[in-house]
Amino acid sequence: MELNQIYLSRLALAVLLAVFAGIFLSSCRKESTPVKPPAAGIRNVRDVFHGVGVDDPYRWLEDWNDPEVKAWSDAQNAHARAFLDRIPGVAEISARVKEIVEAGSISYYSLVWRSGKLFAIKNKPPLNQPLLVVMNSANEPATEKVILDLNAADGSGGTSMDWYVPSPDGTLAGVSLSAGGSESGDVHIYDVETGRALNDLIPRVNGGTAGGDMAWSPDGKGFYYTRYPRTGERPTEDMDFYQQVWYHELGAPGEKDRYVLGKDFPRIAEIKLAMDDRSGRLLVTLQHGDSGRFAFFIVEQDGSAKQVADFDDGAVEATWGQSSDLYLISRSGAPRGKILRLSAADAPLEKARVLVPEGTETIVSSFGSSFFAAMASRLYVTYQLGGPSEIRAFSLDGRPVEKPAVAPISSIQQFAPLDNDSVLFLNSSYVQPPAWYRYDAREGETKKTALFSTAPVDFSDTEVVREFAVSKDGTKIPVDILMPKGLPLDGSHAAVLYGYGGYNVSMSPGFSSLRHVWIEKGVIYAVAVIRGGGEFGEEWHRSGTLTRKQNVFDDFAAAMEHLVARGYTRPERLGIMGGSNGGLLMGAMITQHPDLFRATVSSVGIYDMLRNELTPNGAFNIPEYGTVKDEAQFEALYAYSPYHRVTAGVAYPAVLFMAGANDPRVDPMHSRKMTARLQAATSSGNPILLRTSSTTGHGHGTPLAERIKEDVDEFAFLFYELGILPRPGGGVQP
Repeated sequence: MELNQIYLSRLALAVLLAVFAGIFLSSCRKESTPVKPPAAGIRNVRDVFHGVGVDDPYRWLEDWNDPEVKAWSDAQNAHARAFLDRIPGVAEISARVKEIVEAGSISYYSLVWRSGKLFAIKNKPPLNQPLLVVMNSANEPATEKVILDLNAADGSGGTSMDWYVPSPDGTLAGVSLSAGGSESGDVHIYDVETGRALNDLIPRVNGGTAGGDMAWSPDGKGFYYTRYPRTGERPTEDMDFYQQVWYHELGAPGEKDRYVLGKDFPRIAEIKLAMDDRSGRLLVTLQHGDSGRFAFFIVEQDGSAKQVADFDDGAVEATWGQSSDLYLISRSGAPRGKILRLSAADAPLEKARVLVPEGTETIVSSFGSSFFAAMASRLYVTYQLGGPSEIRAFSLDGRPVEKPAVAPISSIQQFAPLDNDSVLFLNSSYVQPPAWYRYDAREGETKKTALFSTAPVDFSDTEVVREFAVSKDGTKIPVDILMPKGLPLDGSHAAVLYGYGGYNVSMSPGFSSLRHVWIEKGVIYAVAVIRGGGEFGEEWHRSGTLTRKQNVFDDFAAAMEHLVARGYTRPERLGIMGGSNGGLLMGAMITQHPDLFRATVSSVGIYDMLRNELTPNGAFNIPEYGTVKDEAQFEALYAYSPYHRVTAGVAYPAVLFMAGANDPRVDPMHSRKMTARLQAATSSGNPILLRTSSTTGHGHGTPLAERIKEDVDEFAFLFYELGILPRPGGGVQP
């Protein structure tokens, strides 16, 4: 037989076997007999790092272009579906999830004010994708006009918005559109009044690795944009780039676009652009991979550029003030952050003066989603309070002034400057649906706008408490706990613990109607605020990175032990959840503490820490995790790498791995390899399942219908494994 015929035969056989396995599984469920998943052959590859030999038995599962790998993945999907679709009560779970999601109210995010117009992205269940709209103000949604409806343009729901940028006069909007969760976005220009697309189309502006951005020229006749290499472009000595800044004039052919900046940038450059409409200066913010280290450049109208700050100068965010000065957040000598002011004409950074010194709480900085604005006479700064957050206000000489009012124990999720020192901000908590509020500086009042969400569920039956676990090294770890009111702490209840712990991301109180499904079933839901995040400043973040990453895993394990010790649950009724970097966390818990919990859902996770840096986004992760090229970092990576810590004969908990075939951020090969190794090693008989979606990526842009399916599988799996649903032989206890 020809080689392709052999592969096709293997594919057909694998799928057929999986179907028979599903039928067999249905009958075996009644007898509580485990069914073996599709096997993965061992084809060992041995690498040597700094004199240490490392075996990799499933290297062959990395190649998604290999038909045999796809056949194995399809068989795993069939095996997972055979298990998930036959869980008792799954139809009721599906109906409840769909009811809540589709009954959810309209919500708005990514608000931008331009020339008397308020732009927004609008979620409108049950539509698969949100709409781009414009209205007169946040109190006049009745004036709303739809600029772009991707549901009408693509009935499959597979095309999504990465981001949008309105022109200065609000007549045009640039929108990055990508397909299948790939985040590989082309920029389209739309006429705001008519919704018509102009002929200007800029390919490969956004990507799932470095992101992307655009900024309009003050006259609206063109725009700057980030550019990835195009098809057919071969890096040369003059063009050894990954992402650069270019300029496009409206109506001109793309080949006439001019290069602006970036030939000297590192290949893992991540770029954001901001135009000062008064002076015509372009601010270029450059992050070195996902390091949290930034450089800043100013491009003048004549095309000349000067550097304001380098990666080691400590500045982490900058914004234009209305006097064309730069205001910067700096962590140089101030791990919780301070505010600097610098005249754009006085670069470099050493000429800046401290406006707001470091305080006891942490100033929030966010690459690409600013929570920081300089207005005509006020400076608004968002502070992180160990999870909850608030906005504080200062005069332009740094004096504290009256600040916007926010709900207690809540979070500032987004921020939008208006005119006359006023701002809009999105505020929510664990039990309060998100709402946009307007703070009027002249009146000193904070008022709820007409842009607010309502919930199809009532959280008045829910109690929220914060307790503190103690990690291995004595560090106190906050644990936020949501549970039905009056629940006795007798250790009998099922509980689910969520965690992330990386990239300076803070676990802030946020609302989810679906979270009430846990409460309805009497399940305790908790969030571990662990190191690696940004809740307590840069030291908190750094203590969970590189060779100190083990702290993150110790913190989460301490949170699990705390829930058990306090009587919230017991190990056989405890589930854990995490995704992306949180998927790595789940992998570490599976291999380091398999006896502390019953089941996990681990989504789009990183598991092979020795091969991760070779993936498309892997080089961007090196500043957070480290590299095998450094001996000390290799030793740390190898010590916790979940894929390499799987041990034959260990009774591992039940695991549901979730992956997206088009994931640009975490290569799905991680989930395939980890699944194969766990399935071969475990002695528990608990299911190890791999669910791979062929039409999604890391999560961004996933159609609503597909998100519902994912949510149903997660709820059903954990309800079943934690004893919420009947198990074979009767009873509910696992």
